[in-house]
Formats: sequence, structure tokens, C-alpha cells
Amino acid sequence: MSDAGRTPGAREMQVPMLDLQAQYRPIRDAILEAVVRVCDSQRFILGPEVEGLERELAAYLGVEHAVGVSSGTDALLAAMMALGIGPGDEVVTSTYSFFATAGCVSRLGARPVFVDIDPVSCNIDPGAIAAAVTPRTKAIVPVHLYGQSAELDAILAVASRAGVPVIEDAAQAIGATYHGRKVGGFGLAGCFSFFPSKNLGAFGDGGLVATNDEALAASVRRLRMHGADRQYYHEVVGGNFRLDALQAAVLRVKLPHLEAWAGARRRNAARYDALFDEFGLAGRVTPPAVLPGRGHVFNQYVVRVPDRDRVKAHLEERRVGAAVYYPVPFHQLTCFASLGYRAGQFPHAERAARETLALPVYAELTADEQRYVVEVVAEALERAA
Repeated sequence: MSDAGRTPGAREMQVPMLDLQAQYRPIRDAILEAVVRVCDSQRFILGPEVEGLERELAAYLGVEHAVGVSSGTDALLAAMMALGIGPGDEVVTSTYSFFATAGCVSRLGARPVFVDIDPVSCNIDPGAIAAAVTPRTKAIVPVHLYGQSAELDAILAVASRAGVPVIEDAAQAIGATYHGRKVGGFGLAGCFSFFPSKNLGAFGDGGLVATNDEALAASVRRLRMHGADRQYYHEVVGGNFRLDALQAAVLRVKLPHLEAWAGARRRNAARYDALFDEFGLAGRVTPPAVLPGRGHVFNQYVVRVPDRDRVKAHLEERRVGAAVYYPVPFHQLTCFASLGYRAGQFPHAERAARETLALPVYAELTADEQRYVVEVVAEALERAA
């Protein structure tokens, strides 16, 4: 490895983007006990573990109903199916998110209508939503990106004027708050993911639909069972969207730790902010902004840096994990070319796609590891100077 451009005396250290082993080790015995409990019961599909998790998550989120499903993607899909979204309908959402946000709309034969983001938070721009609503709009899907709530008051006001429901894509934001209330219960439905890298991660795929609407909850429960309330009697065409008992048991062990983990992520984020100031990187590294009234849970800690791809390559060379969320906005993806969007149409999202970089922020990250990460970022920027 070349030493060119290296800060004199810089240390060598390995810092992964995420260390699930560090989270697992302290709760290993409780996890194994839960898994054995399911194995001994031989009840693997739905059943008491899923029902228990649903009760506990409903209480945690402050909603009336929580319906476990097979993934965050299927949470979005089932919520949209419950609303009858289909051909001829439009769904307004951000052009800057994980693919499932838009992909579920297209899978139902509806048209995703993309809008730009707020350049400060990278969340959807409420003003752009208002301009995109038409008589064909069947739902608005804001994304609580990176673990910070979107501007829900403004979004809900737009939805109310238009007479359309809001489906919150909270896949990255379990536990995040908006003016003191947890996200996921503001719209008609909130959709969560339990992918292993999430703040509350399963040992595989899993998801949740949260709602205060009894009819919607009943519809999602029906849809997750191929559209049947009882076996072989199908009222509608649904899917196999069930959360399995093993995943539910694991999540029940983890849920009591979620607030502490989120608190550690917030402390790590604040430490990064201070370190970037200490290293004199203000103006060259832009840390994430936490907006007023938001309780950010930092599923990702995302900065803006010049020459992002070169900085990322240097981090990886120095054994520091980093990731790009998301390098191509939806309106520039090949699969959505037929929608007729053009490059330059959503400049804030396109700029974020070029400049943003996620750094390790998991709860078990040490202060020494964070200092090393910032040292290596400083090295990368010095090389470009």
C-alpha cells in the first residue's frame, strides 16, 4: 500500500460499516433461548411469537395495530394493495430512496410520480408534493430517510387538501420522532423494515405495517395470507407476506434494547460532528442536519464531501467501511425511463447522489474508531488539495 498522501503518524485500524457481531455478542444467550423456544414449539408461521411482537411494537410505536409481514418491501406493497392502488393510479413519492419505495408502485401497475428532495435533510420536499398531486393521485409516500422524519405537518396538510392517504415509508426510521411522536402513526399506514442492517434488525427479512385504522389492518392481515381470512376461502388475491416466528422471536429480544441503541447512535453522530470541527473540516465535510422537532435515529450517518467516490475509495483502502445511499435517483434509472423524466429535472436529488457518503455509526462504535474514521477522511481531502 502506498504511503503517498498519508497523514504522518496515522494509525492503522479496521472499522467496518456495520458490525452485527458486536450487537449480537451481549444478547447471544437471550437470542438462542428465543430460537430454541420456537424450535421446541414447532410453530414457525405466525402464531404466538408474531402476535407477541405485534402487541409490543404497537405499544412501542403508539399505534392501534401492528401487522408483521415478510419484509419492508412487502409492507409497502401490502399497504398499497389494501388501498386498491392499481392501473391508472398515481403515487407521489421521492425520487431519492431505496428502490422498493417506487418499485412497489410499478408492480401494481400504477405510476410513480417522482419529486425532488429538500437539500438540507434529503427528505421529500412538501412543496414539490403539492405541485405533483393530480386527480389520479391515490397516495403520497414520504420517506423518513436515513432515520429522520420528513416534514409531516406540511405533507399531511397537502394530503388532506387533496383527499388522499399518506403511507409513511419508515423502513429506516423505527423509533424516530416528529415533535415527540414516533413516526409510522401519522399517516394511514407506516411501513417498517427489519432487514438485518436496520436499527431493529432480524436474522433475515421482515417488516411491519403500523396503522390506527382497523379496516386497513384487517385488509393487510388478509392480504398477507393470500387474501383469505380463513384457509381456502379467498376474498381477494393477496400474497404470502407473513412474518415467520423465528424472526419475530429474535426481534422480541432486540426490541427492549432499541432505545439504548438509538441513543448510542445519536452520541456517535454528535461525536462525528465535533471531530469534523476539531479537524478543521467545516466547509469541506457537511454533516447531517437534525431539523427542529426531529428525533433522528441515525440508521445512517450521511455527510456530503467533494469528490465523494475518491474519498470513499481512500476510506476503503484504509480499511474503513463507507457506503453510498443512493447513487442513481429513481428518475434516472433505466427501468423508469418510460416515465419520461429527464436528467436535471430534480437537481437536489441528483446532487445528493453525487456527494453523499455514509460513515459507520452503529451503536457499538468506539470513540477511538470514530477518530480514526475522521483522520482518514481528512487524509483523503488533503490528497485532493
